[in-house]
Amino acid sequence: MLKKILIANRGEIAVRIIRACRELNIRTVAIYSEQDKDALHTQMADEAVCVGGPLSKDSYLNMTNILSACVLTGCEGIHPGFGFLSENPKFAKMCRECNIKFIGPDYETIELMGDKARAREIMKKANVPVVPGYEGEILSYDHALDLAKNIGFPLMIKAAAGGGGKGIRIVRDIKEFKHNFEAAKLEAKACFGEDKVYIEKFIENPRHIEFQILADEYNKVVHLGERECSMQRNNQKVLEEAPSIFLNDNLREKMGKVAVKAAEAVDYKNAGTIEFLVDDSGEFYFMEMNTRIQVEHPITEMVTNIDIVKEQLKIASGMKMEINQEDIKISGHAIECRINAEDPKNNFRPCPGVITELYTPSGLGVRVDSAIYCGYEIPPYYDSMIGKLITFGDDRENAIIKMKRALDEFAIGGVTTNIDFQYEILEHEDFINGNYNTSFIENKLVNNNA
Repeated sequence: MLKKILIANRGEIAVRIIRACRELNIRTVAIYSEQDKDALHTQMADEAVCVGGPLSKDSYLNMTNILSACVLTGCEGIHPGFGFLSENPKFAKMCRECNIKFIGPDYETIELMGDKARAREIMKKANVPVVPGYEGEILSYDHALDLAKNIGFPLMIKAAAGGGGKGIRIVRDIKEFKHNFEAAKLEAKACFGEDKVYIEKFIENPRHIEFQILADEYNKVVHLGERECSMQRNNQKVLEEAPSIFLNDNLREKMGKVAVKAAEAVDYKNAGTIEFLVDDSGEFYFMEMNTRIQVEHPITEMVTNIDIVKEQLKIASGMKMEINQEDIKISGHAIECRINAEDPKNNFRPCPGVITELYTPSGLGVRVDSAIYCGYEIPPYYDSMIGKLITFGDDRENAIIKMKRALDEFAIGGVTTNIDFQYEILEHEDFINGNYNTSFIENKLVNNNA
């Protein structure tokens, strides 16, 4: 077992990792920016090292400083969490070169799956269904236009090295194509350093369903069931639940086997997620693989009783995975609401500031993953998510009831949050009936409230 690791992240995921490490008797080193010197993760870790200024590029993305902190504190490994450097193959490669265990997949796999076009090619060869499209090199605008005509509208132009909803344009007819093609390339260049894009058919109003994967270093791969992630705004997840109300047992089994096959195709190691788009008829298509822990991992933990972060640490320590596919049982239902410091009534504008009052809900079947406290100042430099509220019940109805109760109890003073907006989702008839897809918020809530 690893004895000491550095956590290359901040906020609630850093706290989550520290807790898992404590239970495995692993010592932890937190890193922090000058802005985060009083953050909870710095107080909970065994040691804490400042790695730079408030801006992410100077601290949480500063590879040299992070690796230096790791070496100076005698850490054997680095857990990247999610975001920041978690899917950066250069950083994972640098860890290997410094003889530091990167707690995640090999850098070659991250690089492969980070290039969405190459990932599609690999999946096609492995007989994993992909959305119709073109993943080769687009030579010119005229070439792109010819491809678009062959694929048919509506279609999506997507950054090949993209993620987090960036570098994506939906094009509904040929008149919109040129503007969106150029805009997608510009955004791809700005966000990911290269303007390579690919084109695929746009699946109208799909479900976004992902399967959690665990794979050890001895070629064992299992999946932990699915998460329903269709409740989104601007391609960013807002609320997730497990299992999906849309899947029947046959489709669930089929998708799970395909997810495992997808991971095996790239010799995957550690925790990862295979994301699918599912249409109304139940046809499903590989969308991408996230080579890291997911924000929404707690709901899978609740319905499987498997601690995914602990499994990551055990796998990275070279241990054989004791979990077998036939041992994994999905029990009950779990829901996660992302709690953000933002104003839904003002186009979801981020609302940094000092928390003047805080009461977090509790009780049977209620979990709060967060790093905030009364007096904590939410900085303006990072993501607006300040916590995750998770509820678990015997069935979906019970999980919804618990979530509404927990949201009622959740009190955060001094800043505006999306708590009331989450409650609005839960009360909507279509959500209650499970009748929603990725366009739900845009069509049923935001536009109706404008």
